[in-house]
Amino acid sequence: MTNDAPRPDDDWSTAGFSTRAIHAGQEPDAATGAVVPPIYQVSTYKQDGVGGLRGGYEYSRSANPTRSALESALAAAEGGAAGFAFASGLAAEDTLLRATLRPGDHIVIPNDAYGGTYRLIARVFGPWGIEHTAVDLSDADAVLAAIQPGRTKVIWVETPTNPLLGIADIAVLAGHARSVGALLVVDNTFATPYLQQPLALGADVVVHSTTKYIGGHSDVVGGALVVADGAQLPVGLDGPLVDAVRFHQNSSGAVAGPFDAWLTLRGLKTLAVRMDRHCANAAAIADFLAGHDAVTSVIYPGLESHPGHEVAARQMTGFGGMISFRTGSEASALALCGATRVFTLAESLGGVESLIEHPHKMTHGSVAGTDLEVPADLVRLSVGIEDVADLLADLESALAAASAA
Repeated sequence: MTNDAPRPDDDWSTAGFSTRAIHAGQEPDAATGAVVPPIYQVSTYKQDGVGGLRGGYEYSRSANPTRSALESALAAAEGGAAGFAFASGLAAEDTLLRATLRPGDHIVIPNDAYGGTYRLIARVFGPWGIEHTAVDLSDADAVLAAIQPGRTKVIWVETPTNPLLGIADIAVLAGHARSVGALLVVDNTFATPYLQQPLALGADVVVHSTTKYIGGHSDVVGGALVVADGAQLPVGLDGPLVDAVRFHQNSSGAVAGPFDAWLTLRGLKTLAVRMDRHCANAAAIADFLAGHDAVTSVIYPGLESHPGHEVAARQMTGFGGMISFRTGSEASALALCGATRVFTLAESLGGVESLIEHPHKMTHGSVAGTDLEVPADLVRLSVGIEDVADLLADLESALAAASAA
């Protein structure tokens, strides 16, 4: 009896998401038949004569088989032409910006961008001669007004944003970017490729902190870029975007190590089933918080009260596991963050365990005093995959303790 199912080295583009995540780029090991790609913990490779490379491998900064497997799987998951794995999400961002911007260029960013992204653009690339404008990306007209034709080379999108969970219409912004020869870059960390496919909506490149949902277990730091098929460098620069990213990845060298790549690849395999549980738990918690007297407002795209709900419902297949809410005062927000037991007070997000944090003093401290400063009474939840009854009871108890403090 023969098995006519497609092999991992064939085209997996017509397979379902989980099938692609589990098989793309992950052919069983030719020598042993191992069904999981090995960890090639190696720096260099024997050459069969000068320039006689086996499989194209010469030095692990340039390429490593474990990282190659992850990069192929990420590209398949996002529906892109090529994937690139990095040592962190910010390393991925830095590489992309170096590949696409030159002194004197301009970039449009969200007015509630992730603090690390803002710090990189404003305080690292700013002195290098890159200017930025922060706008509400949910207002497509404001984005269009912020574009400086000839100078704007990148429109940087987070949707949902971090931490205010704003929603941007990817297809509309892709049209704005194309009209001026700029790139549309979408940070898809919060949504993940399971819930949202930015490249199919017109984006040129997707960014991930794979530390978060793709890794999924709070045990690895990494980042990724996935480039759309046919994407070109912005106006003023010539050539395919994929070639520029590959050159800068190798030249800068901030690549994912083989063990980190292996852990991330392991996490990607279960992304779909985890995201289903993250979404279900978050929806229940958002409803609970929306009806609680100690909460002044709840920000979750799955609620009809969210201004971006209709756009999110159109371009996402689920609303994710991130919730932000306000308590009315900084003191109550801090008290709440210190009163949970199941929710762990910690930065980061996207792991199987639930986390709680105070963005104003933690993840977004770098934007304090700027136009991107977040409210001091804001609390952000990364809802994990624990039993939802335990999560609800923990929040009920913590809210009561914070109110009494």
